[in-house]
Amino acid sequence: MIVKLQKELKCKSKHSDSFRSEVLEGLSSNPKRLASKYFYDETGDRLFQQIMAMPEYYLTNCELDIFQNKTDELIKAISNINESFDLIELGAGDAMKSSFLLKDLVAKSTDFTYMPIDISGNILSVLQENMNRTIPELKIIPLEGQYFDMLDEATYISNRKKVVLFLGGNIGNMDIEEARRFCSEVRRKLNPGDLFLIGFDFKKNPHTILAAYNDSAGITASFNLNLLTRINRELHADFDVEQFQHYQTYDPISGACKSFLVSLCDQKVKINNHSIYFKANELIDMEISQKFSEQDVKDLAKDSGFHILTEINDSKNWFVDSIWMV
Repeated sequence: MIVKLQKELKCKSKHSDSFRSEVLEGLSSNPKRLASKYFYDETGDRLFQQIMAMPEYYLTNCELDIFQNKTDELIKAISNINESFDLIELGAGDAMKSSFLLKDLVAKSTDFTYMPIDISGNILSVLQENMNRTIPELKIIPLEGQYFDMLDEATYISNRKKVVLFLGGNIGNMDIEEARRFCSEVRRKLNPGDLFLIGFDFKKNPHTILAAYNDSAGITASFNLNLLTRINRELHADFDVEQFQHYQTYDPISGACKSFLVSLCDQKVKINNHSIYFKANELIDMEISQKFSEQDVKDLAKDSGFHILTEINDSKNWFVDSIWMV
């Protein structure tokens, strides 16, 4: 018990050090930036679940359409008879969409282990509690940490075939070049025959896209601003959150949908012993939600060393789950 507690405290300390260093580095750069992966503390998890339930946030229903109504196609693509595998979900969240696939795989007596990866230990606890209640037969190994660290952990735990899920258009949290590097790194960690199922949000009417990230209820704004509150709490900072405002843009040519926080005045923020200065109207680059064309998806798969096995679109053709093979 003592050894386990020491390991947990060491892990938390490592995460805290990484959080602090990345925040200070980002806010000292020009332009200032913060990593969107740190949105997800307990409050951030709750706010993001509210975002996914918003009528404007079409992405949830698009991919849910695939996982609810085309589950047989998904299972046919990712599994073979009598072949065991590990189903690894990057950024699993509460597994709301993947739960439909998990239930059907269990119902078909498929030999697999579910390994959800998330940076938020809180949401992994919620996920495991839900899975234990709704799919008690499911073999599950939650992995808390960064994607690639936990992919290495999953490979260490088991040498079975890997099927990696990256859902929700999460690849859009990177620009095209970052996405290429990310997919190439996933490819490097997998073996021949392994699969990578990745969700892409297609370019569409720009009004539809902008409304999804700039909702009238202000939930997305609260989600972005909550990161400042987390920095105050965990890094002993003194952000006046009311002196920052959410701002959203979408460029339909490049497909880049970007969110910022705007400083409403000249101000100084202290983070531990570090002082960060903001000018009035200075921006913090918070997040990109990249949208893709069909050709973008093909180019990304090819450039990162994958072969497109099959693709499954939602009923509106607004979204695709593209299944790539090593």
